[in-house]
Amino acid sequence: MTESQLMNLASGAMLMTAKLALPFLLASLAVGLLVSLFQSVTQIQEVTLTFVPKLGVIALIMVVSGHWMLSQMEGYTTQLFNQITALLGG
Repeated sequence: MTESQLMNLASGAMLMTAKLALPFLLASLAVGLLVSLFQSVTQIQEVTLTFVPKLGVIALIMVVSGHWMLSQMEGYTTQLFNQITALLGG
């Protein structure tokens, strides 16, 4: 395995990780900002007020985009399995 092949594998894995994590991170950031704004306006400082909406939004994202995420991972894994002989030098 050459350095360029290794770098391609690493960059592909990081890109796939970022692509799959981005919807969760952006939604969690948006909900956290809205809840924080609501808490500062109403002066309610309840810990579960930030946790429960984030949990609900993340569950909703899993339901809505779970199929897309699974197909992305399946395609990436298939691509890796197809490259095994080339990566091992065979």
